[in-house]
Amino acid sequence: MPPKEVKVKVKMMCSGGQATPAPPVGPTLGQHQVQPGEFVRRFNDMTKSQQGVLIPCVVTIYTDRTFEIEIRTPPASFLLKKAAGIIKGSGKPNSEKVGEVNLKQVEEIAKQKMKDFNTDDMSVAVKMVLGTARNMGITVAGAKGA
Repeated sequence: MPPKEVKVKVKMMCSGGQATPAPPVGPTLGQHQVQPGEFVRRFNDMTKSQQGVLIPCVVTIYTDRTFEIEIRTPPASFLLKKAAGIIKGSGKPNSEKVGEVNLKQVEEIAKQKMKDFNTDDMSVAVKMVLGTARNMGITVAGAKGA
């Protein structure tokens, strides 16, 4: 059997185990003639262990209107907020600091995100997470320049 022809790849973020066919899921998939209900059922089954966690996914839609779902790891900003125990980042990250995490937590987040980063070097991944923390107004105890 020849490989299926890809029509489009759609990136979305849904709450783990709690996706619904309401916007943005329904209209996004509906415009490509994909049944949102089927996506919701499969996504919720795949992510039921991550209830309430914001989960990015890539939906590959084929010309025969079938699709595959690729689940990614939660955004670094979500993981940093969780580690720092804050609800949202700072509006003025250079002057207003809203939380603190330690270098070990940053390394754990980098390790978790490694498969989604465009690097295989752990030190580069840690720097990416440190940059996200800095842009959110989160200080990192034990980091150089902290």
